[in-house]
Amino acid sequence: MGLLDGKVAVVTGAGRGIGRAEALLLASEGAAVVVNDVGGSSGGEGSDTRPAQQVVDEITAAGGRAAANYDNCATWSGGQGLIRQAIDVFDRLDILINNAGILRDRMSFTMEEAEWDAVIEVHLKGHFCPLRHANAYWREQSKASGQPVNAKVVNTSSESGLYGNAGQLNYAAAKAGIAAMTLVAAREMERFGVRVNAIAPVARTRLTESVAGAGDLFQKKEEDAFDRYAPEHVAAVVGWLASDLSAGISGQVIKVQGGVAQLLQGWRPLTQATADKPWTISEIDAAKDTLFARSSPGVPPFFFDFQG
Repeated sequence: MGLLDGKVAVVTGAGRGIGRAEALLLASEGAAVVVNDVGGSSGGEGSDTRPAQQVVDEITAAGGRAAANYDNCATWSGGQGLIRQAIDVFDRLDILINNAGILRDRMSFTMEEAEWDAVIEVHLKGHFCPLRHANAYWREQSKASGQPVNAKVVNTSSESGLYGNAGQLNYAAAKAGIAAMTLVAAREMERFGVRVNAIAPVARTRLTESVAGAGDLFQKKEEDAFDRYAPEHVAAVVGWLASDLSAGISGQVIKVQGGVAQLLQGWRPLTQATADKPWTISEIDAAKDTLFARSSPGVPPFFFDFQG
């Protein structure tokens, strides 16, 4: 008996890397999986049906159930078609894993409009479109039955979007947006029985290997006790979030890397300066030592400290 017996899952960007590991793990736990991947390059160019089909073949060879999907999940019709295929082929939908992504890294002062648009579309809209249509389906199911549906969504954010990474303005903006999308969707869908969480994975994929200077960092070292950058570590957390073992967990972002799992929190007040009359420039300046107090517990040094 698997943790996900009888469940149906959709995994976007599942032809390679983290998405592939997620699809294989979900299938090994009994879920029927729709394996979505357009098969493009790490920059989003081109298409190829082989990556998705190869993952389907791996699942079926192991005795599981799977179907390939080549829709562009970053389009309205593609996201709708992807969700509809899961329902039509496997009669239901229980789990949505949003993973598809590309990279077009460049410093903000040299980034082209097309590079911005492509990354924002694939990551941000590529999460929204499947999520929108899945949520509409679950809402209708819940309203029809009068009961919560017990469905799960796992989105894919990134440390780049939560902490910032030079050269990834487009990618970081999209990943920060995905974290915010997760919080909003979790609030909206709670009453229908849908839990929505996100991961911020650190793993070896085509994308990390393409980042300047990161190729060697993500390779397994001979002296390592285990491969800390293997995508299977990420898949384990996703599998847990997709199961009933994580009941009650929603609206959370979890960083995961081999041997490390961290619960991340977003924007929150760290310090406070107050006034009993309208702010002026001079009064804000007078309060700066309180507002940017380095001595406050848990307050890190501020990045934008031009005085050193």
